[in-house]
Amino acid sequence: MLLVILAFMPLFAVFAAIWTAVDAARRGRNWFAWGVAVSVTGVAFVVWLVQRRRFEVVGPHVRPSGVALLGGILFCVALDLLLARNVSAFFIQHARVEGMAMSPTINDQDRVIVDKSAYRTGAPRPGDVVMLLYPLNPNKTFVKRVIAEEGDQIRIVDGHVYRNDVPVDDQYVTAEHRSHDDFGPQVVPQGYCFVLGDRRNNSSDSRHWGYVPVKYIVGKVVYRWWPVGVAGPLR
Repeated sequence: MLLVILAFMPLFAVFAAIWTAVDAARRGRNWFAWGVAVSVTGVAFVVWLVQRRRFEVVGPHVRPSGVALLGGILFCVALDLLLARNVSAFFIQHARVEGMAMSPTINDQDRVIVDKSAYRTGAPRPGDVVMLLYPLNPNKTFVKRVIAEEGDQIRIVDGHVYRNDVPVDDQYVTAEHRSHDDFGPQVVPQGYCFVLGDRRNNSSDSRHWGYVPVKYIVGKVVYRWWPVGVAGPLR
């Protein structure tokens, strides 16, 4: 839940900064300073909510011009977008899933939140839904499920997956979407992982283009926020 709040914090900061700047201008305060403060830290918004009661609304003759206020608001919005970009670069990323390879877990055009910090101190684990760079073209990204990690033996018999000769619990794969292909047995090399789509009979994955370097894993897909009717954490 904390990551979800963090993901949408920039949007809240934009609206909070605009409202604070306009409200401070109506009350004859240093609206630009308050707007910037709210853009940088949400604490300033709480402070303003407490302090604003001390200041009466002033007449239009002492308020800033519309042009100045608009310019200040645009500056605050640009500042929020810059901060959001930095947050996205290190912690989270919004992504739109294209295609049905992960259906019914994730469907075409679903919007998800990717935790880019999930594997800073550890490797992806079997069962994790991840966003990865496509090994054959790292300019593209895919969403797949990790099935095996380095050192694991992977084998597929008539569409049923075995990791180290133990059947993989893949109840998320529906009967009509299960494939009937064979693969392996093969051992996942060091520094790599084996990934599959949940729609096994219509997914391009490690069966076709090989193992994925762990360094190509962008992050763990932790939450679907669109469509609203199916929003929630991913398992």
